[in-house]
Parts: sequence; structure tokens; C-alpha cells
Amino acid sequence: MKGSLFVVAAPAGFGKDTILSEMFKRNDTAGYAVSATTRAPRDGEVNGVHYRFLTREAFERKIAEKEVLEYTEYCGNYYGTLKKSVDDLLKAGKDAILKIEVEGAMNIKKMFPEARLVFILPPSWEILEKRLRDRGTETEDKIIERTKQARSEVAFAKNYDYLIVNDDLNSAVDDLLTILKAEKLRRDNNDELLDKFNVNKIDERL
Repeated sequence: MKGSLFVVAAPAGFGKDTILSEMFKRNDTAGYAVSATTRAPRDGEVNGVHYRFLTREAFERKIAEKEVLEYTEYCGNYYGTLKKSVDDLLKAGKDAILKIEVEGAMNIKKMFPEARLVFILPPSWEILEKRLRDRGTETEDKIIERTKQARSEVAFAKNYDYLIVNDDLNSAVDDLLTILKAEKLRRDNNDELLDKFNVNKIDERL
């Protein structure tokens, strides 16, 4: 059975990293499409595991050759998703999971119309602000700034295929696994099963 492409996105603080980390512990049919970057590796980082480390020239060449699905430039370095990273997973029969910026998912959908977009939401704005404050790592002004940015990014949720409310971690992971499972049961992902029963050869008028 062939794999499917999923984009999981959410504004900062919505819990997508934790959800994905737990999901991968419970699912061996999905793989994370490793991002590429032009920055230098940090201590302990392994090429092909944490990132695919490229020179700036190589990255720009791949952009020109349309081998990069989406990318951004931050602090003088490129970060993006290589088309090959996704293709390798799909060809291996694994679901490819992309974790990218909310708006970047729209670019993926243009290049991969069959991609399924999953948006993570908090139970409420009040709970999101409480979670940010409970971290104790940011000032009140930064929390207000993050919440304002999140409100603008949530507007993109209406363009996504699936919505998950991160009210409880286990429930959110279950919901994501259900989405992955549902895609494997789609009719257009099971042509071989139909061929087994010669369904495609049966006259639809019968």
C-alpha cells in the first residue's frame, strides 16, 4: 500500500511537536521528512537525521530546479523541504509527515494536491495563554505578541482538511492516528484491492 503525504501545522505553542513526537512512538508506518538547511551543523547533529545540510549554492540550485517544496530564509540561512525527502518515504510505502509553517502548507498543496493538511488548535484562546504563561519562559509582552500572531495564523485553518483540538495529548495523538488510518482506507489508495476482485473490469451497469 502506497504512503500518503500529510502536513501537520499549528502556530507556536499549540503543541504540534509534542503530538508528533508521541505519534511516532506509536506508529511505524509514518516517517518524518527531514528538512534541509544551509546553516552549519551544531554539536550532536547528524546529516540526514536532524537536517540535510547543504551549501547555499546547492540549496539555491535545488530551488531553481523546483526540487524544494517550500522554504524560508531566517538569519541568513535557508530552511526548507526537499521533494526527494518526501518521494523517498512515499516510494517506501510510508506516510510522509511534514511539520512546517501554517502558510507554507498552501505551497505544498499546490505541488502535491493529494496532500492532506492537518491543523492543530488549542481548546480556547484562554487556555493557550495559560499554557504560555505556565511555561514561565516568556514575558507578558511576548505572550501577547505570540497570541496575536497565532490569531492571524488560525485564519488559515479553514483551508485545511482536518482539525485536531489539543485538549488532551492522548486524544490528540489518537485523532492524528485516526486520520492516517482513514487515508489508507480511501478507495483511491486501494486500486490493488479492487483489482483483486476484478472490480474495475465489471460493467457498472450490472
